[in-house]
Amino acid sequence: MFEDEPVPEKKLDLERLSVEELEERIESLKAEILACEAELDKKQSHKSAADALFGGKD
Repeated sequence: MFEDEPVPEKKLDLERLSVEELEERIESLKAEILACEAELDKKQSHKSAADALFGGKD
């Protein structure tokens, strides 16, 4: 395995989690999604700026 590759997570048995644990997990995952979307927006903005400066193609 390459160092850059993420280590696959073990599948979580959702049936074993309580309602509260599931709600906490959902909130945590939503926060992670928001962080990923913010990083994606930032990277797309940087790419657009670089493309405009250097005449890059999509």
